[in-house]
Amino acid sequence: MPSCPLKIAIFGNECQLHNERAIARVVQCLAQHKAEVYVDEPFLDYLRQSGNLPTYPLTPFTGNHFDAQLALSLGGDGTFLKAAGRIGQKQIPIVGINMGRLGFLADVPASKAEDALNDIFNGEYRIEEHVVMKVEAGNEPFGGNPFAVNDIAILKRDDASMITIGVRVDGERLITYQADGLIVATQAGSTAYNLSNGGPIVAPNTNALCLTAVAPHSLNVRPIVLPDNVELQLSVESRSHNYLVAIDGRSTKLVQGVDIHISKAPYVVKQVRRNNQTYFTTLRNKMMWGADSRNADMPNSHSEEG
Repeated sequence: MPSCPLKIAIFGNECQLHNERAIARVVQCLAQHKAEVYVDEPFLDYLRQSGNLPTYPLTPFTGNHFDAQLALSLGGDGTFLKAAGRIGQKQIPIVGINMGRLGFLADVPASKAEDALNDIFNGEYRIEEHVVMKVEAGNEPFGGNPFAVNDIAILKRDDASMITIGVRVDGERLITYQADGLIVATQAGSTAYNLSNGGPIVAPNTNALCLTAVAPHSLNVRPIVLPDNVELQLSVESRSHNYLVAIDGRSTKLVQGVDIHISKAPYVVKQVRRNNQTYFTTLRNKMMWGADSRNADMPNSHSEEG
């Protein structure tokens, strides 16, 4: 990192009843490094009400009106995704400090936040890039943010009946799903909603998308992995004549008859990783991947903390 004061933007969840002291330690660490700190205004108001903030200049910002060289996400994976959406094409690297529950994207434990920040200020880190998807559907603005880091889900709404989803890949027919929905997940999102529905885990730098049906009404439908540079066209039919599109959990109701187009966005999300933090370590520790009591006494079977 540069020797001049580092500009840092902080995003957070305003429901952190047991994390005020951990957040105060983060701010204190930034103060020790003489960083210029900017905080999302609703989160800053929440922190000031908690009364645990150290005395240090904190500048509020709203919307996308901020500039920084580094962003901190204080919360869980949902907070990280919201921060990524706010940052958008600014290409500001994000550090995910986990103050939520699972914390797969937010992979720095709150107890290790100061160590991680010290490493970053000393230049001991690496940048991992996440592919972003863009969704288009007629003139629907999707709340001004049609981009997804994790997944885009097409889901039934207002009816117990299934929906029909026809899929074309680069113009060629792939399949017509009869299901409760369809998940289009990036590599980063492969361990989220995709995994919960039986989709595959995709390792970093694989450049792939996963298509995974939600409760398909067929024994012959299985998830499929596609290159992440394809263009998808989805045609949806529903008995209720409408359905939901969830972009990283942000839901919008659409009316059938308008095709959905999904493609690779023109930018990536940059995430700061500690040099000693690996994907497979996180996969084992956070997701309990491969856990087997029969291996408890075998070498290298114990969990490692990132």
